[in-house]
Order: sequence, then structure tokens, then C-alpha cells
Amino acid sequence: VQLQASGGGLVQAGGSLRLSCAASGFAFSSYPMAWFRQYPGKEREFVAGINWSGGNTYYADSVKGRFAISRDNAKNTVPLQMNSLQPEDTAIYYCAASFVTGRATRVHDYGYWGQGTLVTVSS
Repeated sequence: VQLQASGGGLVQAGGSLRLSCAASGFAFSSYPMAWFRQYPGKEREFVAGINWSGGNTYYADSVKGRFAISRDNAKNTVPLQMNSLQPEDTAIYYCAASFVTGRATRVHDYGYWGQGTLVTVSS
């Protein structure tokens, strides 16, 4: 199983970034997916989730209206479009595959994790 996150980098406040997660080694199209982020010294927190088909998405209140998660089951990828970025969005971002059906926002709902990609937003 491999989840490879990419697309992080340095951006100015108000700018945009597009993260991507490439999955392999498991039946990707059967799994709900999500993005989490982690600040230094803090626990990982939920950012955005998507069901197996892509027909249902849900977001943390802090990113609602600014971030958009999608998936391409033909390419086994999960992009996260991030707009209107703010310094408080600075974190390491991780993609993950859920082991539960339905809405899942807890770290322990997810069994497969990628290595993370760093997003830095300057003011």
C-alpha cells in the first residue's frame, strides 16, 4: 500500500495550491479518502473527506468554501484544491484511506496514510 502526497510548497497569503495524492496497492475506488493536516506539536486534524464514488464531500469548518476535494478513480488520485490560503493553513498535509463507511473525521477511522507534504503560507 502506498499513498504519495505531492504539491506542497511556499505560497503567499491569498494564493492557491493544488495537492495530489497518488494511491497504489489497494482497491482505491472502494475506499473513502481524506486529507488531514498537522501543526508542529499538535495532533493530526481532519481537513476534507470524500466518499468512494466522489459524490459526497465534507469539510472542516475552517476550510469550507476555500478547499475542494475530488477524486479520479481511473487514475487513483485524490486532489485537494486549496484557495485563499492563510498563514494558519501552514502545516504538513496527509492523505489517508478510511476503513469505515460514511462520514469519517477521526484519525483512527483511517488505516492507510501517506508520508505528508509541507504547505507554508507566508503573510
